[in-house]
Amino acid sequence: MIETSDMKKGLKIELEGKPYVILKSDFTNPGKGSAFVTARIKNLETGQVIERTFKSGVSTNATVPDLEEKEVEYMYADPEGFNFMDQANFETIHLTTEQVGEDKYYLQEGAKLTVLYYKSRPINIELPNFVVLKVTETDPGLKGDTAAGAMKKAVMETGLQVRVPLFIKEGEVLKIDTRNGEYMERVNK
Repeated sequence: MIETSDMKKGLKIELEGKPYVILKSDFTNPGKGSAFVTARIKNLETGQVIERTFKSGVSTNATVPDLEEKEVEYMYADPEGFNFMDQANFETIHLTTEQVGEDKYYLQEGAKLTVLYYKSRPINIELPNFVVLKVTETDPGLKGDTAAGAMKKAVMETGLQVRVPLFIKEGEVLKIDTRNGEYMERVNK
């Protein structure tokens, strides 16, 4: 059993037979009544985010899930999903489009990442925090349009749409944060 004092952001737990990761947890100690932890958790299989409350000092029904991480390299997409190569034994691992979800916009051929297994079955991918992508389409910045913090839309080589500063041009290479899909900086290549 996992205690409420251990419930921190990033902890993976199993609740009611399903694997979750804690996105946010808040400890509350009201003046009257018992303390509790409110946790925002994401289902690792479906991506659904829910909020649960756990009484402090009482044993939770959350346990440590049977999870395993494998280092893989992204190879290619096909109509049914995405294919990765296990770096340990060079076997092909296939994940469906639903399992990969919106993370598909950060996948580049040859990219190294982690596949998460639950009970010996691949369920999810874990991306690196940052990826480097090339701009394939964006509006030209207008001369004299220098409003502080002004942004425009840019389409990256993977189809990802990102808000970028006005000075970014097509063909430039950008560093993108995979956790929130935001532009970080230009990369010199």
